[in-house]
Amino acid sequence: MENLISNIEAINWDEVEANMHEKGYAIVPKFLSDRLCQELKSLYKNNTGYRKTVVMERYRFGLGEYKYFDYPLPKTIQILREEIYPKLVPIANLWMKVLKIDRQFPTTFNELQQQCRDNNQLKPTALILKYGKGGFNTLHQDLYGDVYFPLQTVFFLNEPNIDYNGGEFVLTQQIPRAQSKVTVLQPKKGDMLIFTTNFRPQKGTKGYYRINMKHGVSELHSGERHTLGIIFHDAIS
Repeated sequence: MENLISNIEAINWDEVEANMHEKGYAIVPKFLSDRLCQELKSLYKNNTGYRKTVVMERYRFGLGEYKYFDYPLPKTIQILREEIYPKLVPIANLWMKVLKIDRQFPTTFNELQQQCRDNNQLKPTALILKYGKGGFNTLHQDLYGDVYFPLQTVFFLNEPNIDYNGGEFVLTQQIPRAQSKVTVLQPKKGDMLIFTTNFRPQKGTKGYYRINMKHGVSELHSGERHTLGIIFHDAIS
């Protein structure tokens, strides 16, 4: 797992921060190796290690399936949560400051988890998602409780236009007193996408204002698409 930690340290976090401030998302290319992508994708076939399986169609969330991991998390996923979180805290805290929200996030992941426990948010939120032909995910936000970290990540485990077609990652920005803006992304296998969970600040003529954002997945035309989602806060029990 040292390579994974080294990969995190090697990221140009200044560039990530600039992209997050400007667009509300940032792509880190080739973060996961092909081997690790395959290992993570193979976890989907396991019958143990999960606390819940969600069939999206049943809840009108879309068409596909995802599984929430249970504690203890696989080591790779635990490392991703623990090591990436501190890199994103300065971004999150600056957002709270400029938007004049009375909230500052702790510097370590363990401290964030303790805040979740104190709020009875005890269920892990790391998940793996699978889509087949016709699959999609409706626009949503991953909040899960009053304690939520405003940034999250998703890791792409298949190669677009080879393993599947369609299935773009979609972000919408609800701009006050204006029409919504849509961003469509197609990260490659092994890429990490960092994006806002709920909102981001935008500087205007009278200071900063809040842009609400949602995310989803467009319809797959063929093939299979797997992603790993890392959300840093836990879900309410």
